Amino acid sequence: MEHKNSFSASYAAAGVDITAGYRAVELMKQHIARTRNEGCLDDVGGFGGCFGLPIAGMEEPVLVSGTDGCGTKVKLAILMDKHDTIGIDAVAMCVNDIICVGAKPLFFLDYIACGKNIPEKIATIVSGVAEGCVQSGAALIGGETAEHPGMMPVEDYDLAGFAVGIVDKKKILDNSKMAPGDVVIALPSTGIHSNGFSLCRKVFDIDNNNPELYIPRAELGGKTIAESLLVPTRIYVKPVLALLEKVNVRGISHITGGGFYENIPRSIPTGLCACIDKSAVRVLPIFDVIASWGNIPERDMYNTYNMGVGMSIVVPAEEVDTALEILKAHGEDAYVIGHIEEGSEKVILK
Repeated sequence: MEHKNSFSASYAAAGVDITAGYRAVELMKQHIARTRNEGCLDDVGGFGGCFGLPIAGMEEPVLVSGTDGCGTKVKLAILMDKHDTIGIDAVAMCVNDIICVGAKPLFFLDYIACGKNIPEKIATIVSGVAEGCVQSGAALIGGETAEHPGMMPVEDYDLAGFAVGIVDKKKILDNSKMAPGDVVIALPSTGIHSNGFSLCRKVFDIDNNNPELYIPRAELGGKTIAESLLVPTRIYVKPVLALLEKVNVRGISHITGGGFYENIPRSIPTGLCACIDKSAVRVLPIFDVIASWGNIPERDMYNTYNMGVGMSIVVPAEEVDTALEILKAHGEDAYVIGHIEEGSEKVILK
């Protein structure tokens, strides 16, 4: 193991064990190795992650970046002492954003702040990050683990990161060609993904570790509320990249915080409106439970959660069948939820 001569008793007495950091890096290397792709130039452990840009065949390559975290979903992972999937969420929140521009993810870096660096726990968190990178085709080329004694309880941590992707400038998605009659396609979510957890914490009294969280429920297919909430965010990169090769995609929205009302308008140009048929939306059971337990109005639910739709994609009407075939061939049970019409509101649910 490296850093055999590196140890500070004084720093350890202040609450920071630098040797734990070295141990964590050694443990996570096996997970990081799974993410290596053709752009990787070095191993993790240096001062900067190096990556060779794959620009062959591109006229004007453009880098696209995205950064995010997992929000207070981390609180539930800590309570359940389950840390192997939260990293998928961290990656998903970034790569699902940059694919909305049409960019292919290249690499990802993470940042973990913790009250105490427990190497095995940190490595488990990074195993989830690596899995998210594998699912999206991105390389995990570096990161940082920071021990914050006195600022965070020993068991606490937070996780964030950022991704960088690439796209030829002429292929950046341009919604200026969107027109009335275009069709809105839904890509199903796996659950609430990584948004709206502050409301969930209130509804289910998560901060007090409500025992009701851990009771299997028929309406959730035998899963507990805690299990249903912790299901990781679905990563849509590979299906969407395949779609972009064959279909004239007019716009993509990643349905995150703010739900339908905030996110769908981000891909709709002025003068047009996405008319969403609520009866077509395949609402997942967990959202019915949240609404029921919290007595939350339907409009607030659609303005907070994805409601079962993790991503919406606008395509020309004549290419809908092709789009659905491609998406389903890549594992997405995609379906139509609406259309584009003239209007000033950008999104209407009816």
